[in-house]
Amino acid sequence: MRLTSDFYLRTDVVQVARDLLGKVLITEFDGLRTTGLITETEAYRAPDDRACHAWGNRRTPRTEVMFWEGGHAYIYLCYGMHHLFNVVTGSEGMAHAVLIRAIEPLEGGDTMLARRYPTLPQPPKIRPALTTGPGALAQALGLHSSQTGQNLLAPDSPVWIEERGISVPETRIAAGPRIGVESAGECALWPWRFWLRDSLFVKRGKS
Repeated sequence: MRLTSDFYLRTDVVQVARDLLGKVLITEFDGLRTTGLITETEAYRAPDDRACHAWGNRRTPRTEVMFWEGGHAYIYLCYGMHHLFNVVTGSEGMAHAVLIRAIEPLEGGDTMLARRYPTLPQPPKIRPALTTGPGALAQALGLHSSQTGQNLLAPDSPVWIEERGISVPETRIAAGPRIGVESAGECALWPWRFWLRDSLFVKRGKS
């Protein structure tokens, strides 16, 4: 079942980031469906979070989507090469978002491999590197910054998230500082990154 607006409109983005673990991210482009279990997330919150693109409620053409009502996709280009997929949460104007950092492939593995390794005559077998890291998972799922603003609640959306009844008890969840936000001062230490302890599809280390 697709997640409803009630899930995304909650004001506690940190809790939403935790609750997205175990949900299933789905894309369907040109008849090709790819799905993956969400295994790692990070929360970002305006206006007080210096690691957030909308820190201080900064509005730019890129961050404008973050101020929309929860349930929209915020996809941006990082370092000019990686497209990173975020879910906007909270009420309109809050500028909260959750970065999806990793998934465990469930369906469409061959499509993911072809997208990630288009020049290899024989793509490697599915392994954690396929969809671990936000840039890798976006490429595998066919997500691109041109799709930012996509309404995940729309029935005809090619991108959405489902609840499939997968149990994620608190004992399976680990928390720690977010990755790559060292310049955010004390905010860099906030334990707003969450991951499934028992999943191989999780970024290890600090990069």
